[in-house]
Amino acid sequence: MDGHTPPLHGNEDSQASLVHNAADAGHRYQDLEPDPYDATRAPPVAEKASPMAQFLGMQQGKSSIQQRIDMKKRGVGRQKYPFLVWILTAAMAATFVYELVANNKAQGMPVSFKPVVNYMLGPSSTTLINVGARFPPCMKLLDPSLGISPTSQIGCLNNTANPATEICTIEDICGFGGFHGKDPNQWFRFITPIFLHAGFIHIILNMLAQLTVSAQVEREMGSGGFFITYFAAGIFGNVLGANFALVGRPSVGASGAIFGTVAVTWVDLFAHWKYHYRPVRKLVFMAIELIIGVAVGYIPYVDNFAHLGGFVMALFVGTIFYPVISVSKRHRIGMTTARILAIPVAVILFVVLIRNFYTSDPYAACEGCRYLSCFPTSSNNHCKGTGLTTTTSV
Repeated sequence: MDGHTPPLHGNEDSQASLVHNAADAGHRYQDLEPDPYDATRAPPVAEKASPMAQFLGMQQGKSSIQQRIDMKKRGVGRQKYPFLVWILTAAMAATFVYELVANNKAQGMPVSFKPVVNYMLGPSSTTLINVGARFPPCMKLLDPSLGISPTSQIGCLNNTANPATEICTIEDICGFGGFHGKDPNQWFRFITPIFLHAGFIHIILNMLAQLTVSAQVEREMGSGGFFITYFAAGIFGNVLGANFALVGRPSVGASGAIFGTVAVTWVDLFAHWKYHYRPVRKLVFMAIELIIGVAVGYIPYVDNFAHLGGFVMALFVGTIFYPVISVSKRHRIGMTTARILAIPVAVILFVVLIRNFYTSDPYAACEGCRYLSCFPTSSNNHCKGTGLTTTTSV
């Protein structure tokens, strides 16, 4: 007698069958809750994302983490076509045509050469103000010490003489129905400059960047997250410029928003460092490109505040909305923490600078900030003054 205990339930074959069935049932149960950190297991059924998740590009579909990593390495985004970039580009092109028509109506030619040559090959500064450029005298009542008020006089839209012979008030130049006897309050000029451009050179360069860099960012983010990031960057760039740029210099362009999409590529690089090919070299080239972009902002009549403001804001907003692949719990916690912190920082930056703009002297908050967009020389009065020449009627 060997002392083996006989099976309690049937023979060995039936016991093996029960174990096999139990194992299958266990696997099926596990499949219902896939491990989010398992790079090889894909969820068998993808829940349909909510409309908001679809808009923000947050739906994951049936792709496993490994598949998403492979797509990232191949440069495949969440959507095939950058629809929003195409719509924005078409809108900006149409708006630029409107600018040229407005200048042609005022001066008899679409491109302004008198009284000052527009080296960007576009409308006069007064035309740009009239169609919606960022211009603080149209947005609030300035400190009286600056000598600029709604009744201050400058050359009209149709003026081609220097000094001006056709004189209009700033209220007339601001347009949009004027101020109706109240203080200037055209707050929408934080937004409208995004769609305006100073000339052919300006719009061609911006649209090339938008149709390449910005388009790829939209493919990767999804149109919803891209929309929020793009406009947050563009608007904040104008808010920063309205605070610290010379109050008499109009500003237009989508550069702040486009710089914002460049900032998103930095978020992507640091969030997916090990998935990028030769990331150190890529970081060096991106840093060089950023330095060149900032240096270009020191060219006269180019608004570096829009560039810097758009870039900084998009670092935070891009962190919130950019789809990040987390293959470890530590990485996921780190990204979640970064997103939670980015939300109040972005809101605080907006609130603080908008409130500061509507004070009597925004410059007082940062006396040296004007030099972020202006290299002091005798020709620009060492970055002081208003940048606007007013006149008096004869």
